[in-house]
Amino acid sequence: MEKKEKKKKPWAGRFSGDLSDIAERISSSIHFDFRLHPYDIRGSVVHAKMLNRIGILSDQELSLIVNGLNEIENELRDDGSGFSGYLEDIHMNIEAELTRRIGDAGKKLHTARSRNDQVALDMRLYLREESVAVDGLIGRMIELLADIAEKKMDAVMPGYTHLQVAQPVRFSHHLLAYAWGLVRDRGRLKAAAAACEGLPLGSGACAGVNYPVDREFMRKELGFKEIIPNSMDAVSDRDFVLDFLYFASVCGTRLSRFCEEIVLWSSAEFGFVRLSDSVTTGSSIMPQKRNPDIAELIRGKSGRLAGNLISVIVLLKGLPMAYNRDFQEDKERLFDSVDTIKLCLEGMIEMLSTMTVNTERMIKAAARNFSTATDIADYLVMKGVPFRESHEIVGRIVRSCEEKNIDFFLLKPEDFREFSPLFGDDVIDVADPLKSPERKLSAGSTSMKEISAQIKALKQLIT
Repeated sequence: MEKKEKKKKPWAGRFSGDLSDIAERISSSIHFDFRLHPYDIRGSVVHAKMLNRIGILSDQELSLIVNGLNEIENELRDDGSGFSGYLEDIHMNIEAELTRRIGDAGKKLHTARSRNDQVALDMRLYLREESVAVDGLIGRMIELLADIAEKKMDAVMPGYTHLQVAQPVRFSHHLLAYAWGLVRDRGRLKAAAAACEGLPLGSGACAGVNYPVDREFMRKELGFKEIIPNSMDAVSDRDFVLDFLYFASVCGTRLSRFCEEIVLWSSAEFGFVRLSDSVTTGSSIMPQKRNPDIAELIRGKSGRLAGNLISVIVLLKGLPMAYNRDFQEDKERLFDSVDTIKLCLEGMIEMLSTMTVNTERMIKAAARNFSTATDIADYLVMKGVPFRESHEIVGRIVRSCEEKNIDFFLLKPEDFREFSPLFGDDVIDVADPLKSPERKLSAGSTSMKEISAQIKALKQLIT
């Protein structure tokens, strides 16, 4: 499309003067809402067909409009170039260009329609389509985590609480904790997409329109599940935007927590994983550095996702019914969250798929800091000692080992018996961190049997 000369505003009949330059710049949204053009054109085609059905457009006018819109779509560029800021938004730009090409028939297209129900439609169509793409990325990440877990089933590492060594767990169990969180994120995304399934078109500015518009026809043509029953609600509802922003914020927070652990695991102090050169960067001054920049950036971008959610909540909280121009501000936040969560998921997939796992370092870490203390306490419980007493006995063993600067993995059976005569020679096996995971009998635990069941269940969910 060629750049347009300054043209008359669609509401110019009401005003005798022009907007000031600053008012023009504040009003313009074309620099970000241009990405709605495929959905705007799709909605306009269906709206035109409906106008033809109720006798507003002749067959010839319908043909001119549909062909003209298709031509415009084929020529539009996704970078927003060629649009006029004077015409404010994508809706007016497309309508003006259509009228320039086909004449008076283009002026009829906006009959029985407001930009209020038009933009509400475009955003629902946009978000419905983007949700499919985001869902695909989440599915890929869940599948990747399940595959890595299956390949690294034997790897044992320390589990942490308060970032202190707690109990031995399988590395695969740790990964699957994130996979199950992503399953819940997928559910939130599904709910956000479902919130887009109401058709607002045909509601006009707020009160409905003075034409017998066939909203059921438009619903079927555009693939919506229902018609929004209240015209004021139809043009002012942005719950579906909030639902997506909430999903993106929660999912982004999960990815941020995962990235924090990857940053720790890839450090020299942990050495549990090594990130590939494709996702690490160097230092401008320190030649030895391999920085986990991608993990850190994803961790940082989660703040933007949370900020976008809060921004739109604050935007909406004081608005009366029905449409208000403030709504223009929701798009940049929505578009940014869509782009950001997709980028973060793609980054996580690349980072995890190229990551090397250092099983030996994990095992060595699990064999320090008394990681099987709970196993030893439970050993005494099985001998008839109340848990609180067994907890105290093992606590004394730990304190004694700390004073001697040793770990109880180095103790002999007779050393344990100094604290309780109930310790048998088999306590050495109980203290072994590599054997600890298989002693977990509860459903959902870190035993190999339970992890295998989790992997199977996850793979069934994503097929």
